[in-house]
Amino acid sequence: MFVLVEMVDTVRIPPWQFERKLNDSIAEELNKKLANKVVYNVGLCICLFDITKLEDAYVFPGDGASHTKVHFRYVVFHPFLDEILIGKIKGCSPEGVHVSLGFFDDILIPPESLQQPAKFDEAEQVWVWEYETEEGAHDLYMDTGEEIRFRVVDESFVDTSPTGPSSADATTSSEELPKKEAPYTLVVSFTAVMDPTVAVAVGPPLTLTEKTLPGP
Repeated sequence: MFVLVEMVDTVRIPPWQFERKLNDSIAEELNKKLANKVVYNVGLCICLFDITKLEDAYVFPGDGASHTKVHFRYVVFHPFLDEILIGKIKGCSPEGVHVSLGFFDDILIPPESLQQPAKFDEAEQVWVWEYETEEGAHDLYMDTGEEIRFRVVDESFVDTSPTGPSSADATTSSEELPKKEAPYTLVVSFTAVMDPTVAVAVGPPLTLTEKTLPGP
């Protein structure tokens, strides 16, 4: 679920922080920039793990701040495919069941990945599993707040970096602006309502390919 990612970034330290330890100032700036942010094709950044290397710092003309190239490792939320996780149902919609881990909400169980047969109750705005027994069918509701176990089957990254407006966008009113896409989404399949007697698979930390972050 959580991985260690090697990253490289140039960190700017303003003059009024020179009295502090360099590592402390760099750690603070890195967490300001990355914590709770999604890095494209990497995952959701959680917190700095450690600093592995500091290169020479430079002060450029017209700027009293120091600029240091930093090699570091960051804790990132990026579950592997087929990993089983536990979360809570955040809500339901015709496009599926929305699940939350508390710190990450962009998780979707599409209708085809629910227990079948399933139907969407428009009046209650909830998905219902029509569970068959010897006594007949029973409706089991996917209620908000219920803890469930799910399996990661796919992931989607969207580059949400700002771009200049196109000519078509210039004529679009604010009421017609498209819905903002989530930068990182997990598509999962329903496994079961949480059973505390069953263990949850948790993968070991791993190191991904070195990542150089874009400049500010």
